[in-house]
Amino acid sequence: MRVADLGEIDGSILLFGGPYSNLHAMRALVDVAERLGIPKDRRICTGDVIAYAAAPVETAELALAETGCVVAGNVERQLADGAGDCGCGFDEGGVCDLLSRSWYPFADGAVGPELRSVLARLPDAAVFRHAGTRYGVIHGGVRDISRFLWPGDSAEAFADEREAFAEAVGRVDVIVAGHSGLAFTRPEWINAGVIGVPPHDGRLDGRFVTLEGGRAVIHRLDYDADAARKSMIEAGLTQGYHDSLVTGYWPSEGVLPRRLRRFSGG
Repeated sequence: MRVADLGEIDGSILLFGGPYSNLHAMRALVDVAERLGIPKDRRICTGDVIAYAAAPVETAELALAETGCVVAGNVERQLADGAGDCGCGFDEGGVCDLLSRSWYPFADGAVGPELRSVLARLPDAAVFRHAGTRYGVIHGGVRDISRFLWPGDSAEAFADEREAFAEAVGRVDVIVAGHSGLAFTRPEWINAGVIGVPPHDGRLDGRFVTLEGGRAVIHRLDYDADAARKSMIEAGLTQGYHDSLVTGYWPSEGVLPRRLRRFSGG
């Protein structure tokens, strides 16, 4: 397991995930970080820089240039390995899986060998200390990079990941993760959310987190969603995620537990 040790970090930290090839959102995040006075070396990404939207290469290049540490997401690992699918953990044959058969080939065809080499060298995890607390950063899970953990999951599920992290890397007080698409906090766990699509709540903003004196604060990220949608349409990426940018809802609820769905049928 490749681990980046970021040492002691003083001052506010910006945590984010899931730019998802959405260059408009990534540019907005960089602008916000600069307005907040959070420099590059205090910005940490939980992965999935590349996914649904229209600018996989440009978004990845900007994220890598403007972020102190990017932990590999499942999409980065799959692209680096030359895999034929996104490895997102979607149920085979479900709507999300079927949609991935359109956007993943688009991203795969855009990413060249030099960027794949960079993606291959991304760490699987990171550790740092801040305000007397030791943090670990992963994408989804330690044993399963595409593991979904949701706000209402059992304490045992989160404890299982903390134990897995302790076995693989060492004990930490808090884990920072991404992958699920929803920003939330629990004791000893922070999901930094994603910036590239809305969190399925009808609002168009992405989400990110700042750590301020050891306190996790969830923020909304405003960006030009109409322009991002237009770029997807121009690229032929019209399978559903383009509309989610302006409706605030995902094209499928199949990945969500029933308690988080708008419609019981998903």
